[in-house]
Amino acid sequence: MSSLTVRGARVWGGSERGFEVRDLYLVDGVVAERPDPAAEVLDGAGRWLIPGLIDAHFHAYATSMDGLENERGPLSFAAINGARRLERALRRGFTAVRDVAGGDIGLARAVEGGIFPSPRYRFTGPALSQTGGHGDPRAAHIDVCFSHGHMCEVVDGVDALRLAVRDRLRTGAHAIKIMTSGGVFSLTDPIRVPQYSSEEIRAVVDEATRRGSYVAAHAYSSEAVRHSIENGVRSIEHGNLIDAATAARMSELGAFLVPTLAAYDAMDRRGADIGLNAISLAKNAEVLSRGQEAVRMALAAGVRVGFGSDLMGELEDDQLCGVRLQVEAIGAAETLRSLTEVNAALIGDDRLGRLTVGAHGDAVLLAADPIAEPAALWEQEARLAVISAGSVFA
Repeated sequence: MSSLTVRGARVWGGSERGFEVRDLYLVDGVVAERPDPAAEVLDGAGRWLIPGLIDAHFHAYATSMDGLENERGPLSFAAINGARRLERALRRGFTAVRDVAGGDIGLARAVEGGIFPSPRYRFTGPALSQTGGHGDPRAAHIDVCFSHGHMCEVVDGVDALRLAVRDRLRTGAHAIKIMTSGGVFSLTDPIRVPQYSSEEIRAVVDEATRRGSYVAAHAYSSEAVRHSIENGVRSIEHGNLIDAATAARMSELGAFLVPTLAAYDAMDRRGADIGLNAISLAKNAEVLSRGQEAVRMALAAGVRVGFGSDLMGELEDDQLCGVRLQVEAIGAAETLRSLTEVNAALIGDDRLGRLTVGAHGDAVLLAADPIAEPAALWEQEARLAVISAGSVFA
């Protein structure tokens, strides 16, 4: 790892302290108290330095807008394309991602080995779905068997779920993803109806918790979210259709919300043109208008609100649009907190999301104050440098 000194920048000190003019020393990839005399110097005078951004709902293997193509296409193609998706995310300033529904130890090893430029990478492996649930890509009239693919696996029953969780944790999964409500992308499940039994969810949570991990659940409605959190789920993905009472219960139980506003906006604007099916387009219309309201409701209730993108196929280039949409919902300061501090707490790595001594040397140098001029958070041209593990990437 190389060393870097960023001189004279306004450095983000967290949501309580704001920006402070100081030098930032990155030595061997981490924030240090003192500079390395041999370090490269980056002039940060008159610029703003924020921690590297974190996307807590990323899909490296989401190569297509067609569910079966994602699941059953060649894994070699998904992995090579996934590497390109990760590199482009890093270029946008996302220096860490959590891949919920997909990824595997091979891709993670390639990232760790520096085979290609990438954000720090955590994966869940294929998400777990009941038969006919959100992770089952078959249309009702399709008479084919489907058990597993690159992003989802259909697993029913307590014992089978325990085995599936154990195998994911054996092969390096950061967390476990389950589907506990219908979804936009799936074809046969009503979007509001809870999925999996309480016994099945508790079995997954029990296995993950005993290994020091946790469970993230795809869930939209209040019924599905309550079904999840009452049975131990820690991270609710999406949550567009929650009500105030459910938000309050999430706060009481310490659950996180990871909104994915970019996905619905992108599917609404671009989905039909790139072949998204009519069933998914109709489902998307139901959740689109409620997303920002749910984020505001959760934040008001004291829920820790993170950030995710959840973009499939060609829609991946709307990743930064999700930042804009979240700023519109809760403001720039809270969104920056979601992108850094909250997502770091969710992932459980206190070296992420901050620029204090001992933190990872991940940062983004901006041309403007992102609090006073929030567009600096989502406009690519405002990114003067992306720093990953103490080195300037772009």
